[in-house]
Amino acid sequence: MIRTTDLTKKYDQLVALNNLNLSVDPGEIYCLLGANGAGKTTTINLLLGFISPSSGSASIGGMDVFENQKATKSLLAYIPENLMLYPSLTALENLDYFSGIAGRKLPKSRLELYLNEAGLQGEAFDQRISTFSKGMRQKVGIAIALAKEAKALLLDEPTSGLDPKASNEFGQLLQKLREKGVATLMATHDLFRAKEVATHIGIMNGGQLKQEFAANDISLSKLEQAYLETMDYKEELS
Repeated sequence: MIRTTDLTKKYDQLVALNNLNLSVDPGEIYCLLGANGAGKTTTINLLLGFISPSSGSASIGGMDVFENQKATKSLLAYIPENLMLYPSLTALENLDYFSGIAGRKLPKSRLELYLNEAGLQGEAFDQRISTFSKGMRQKVGIAIALAKEAKALLLDEPTSGLDPKASNEFGQLLQKLREKGVATLMATHDLFRAKEVATHIGIMNGGQLKQEFAANDISLSKLEQAYLETMDYKEELS
């Protein structure tokens, strides 16, 4: 569902992403780990079509992102570190607006069902987003993905700034989406959450994918060790 092939992005002499090859099938959660500047956000932005590649390709649902922008975006939902919602609108109004943009005009009962499925408490449905915590806003983002019937989900540091309870709840929501067959690619610094939710984990450094693991095949302590070794690799080169 999500695939990159030799995907490369250069800014003059800076190589932000270097020959990235990864794939995420339906029902998989792939977590990309790495420090700031490792290439995680560049990967997400290329898959969203926000920037164009220097070489290689990115595809969603078998379609090249840059040749089929409208079609690929119809399959996608995107939740960044700070989800942009309309603060003066309620959760229901935001969900109605964003699902409508995606061509899904739904009755109030269905919108409420999606908000409930995303873990938002009923008393918050008619509250303005400006009063919401980050965790509550992220739940509205999940509700948008559900209402849109997204086949692929791109996440950029979605648990940054969440308290442990909210982060755990977000991880549980990702598992629900996995059960629905959604392919998820999540860029994160959070090793613990990656180990908890991922089916596959990749570690990036210097714009390259250095290591990959099936999440079930590696313990948290071994993952931490591999991560630190990958970061040391950068220091040795500098």
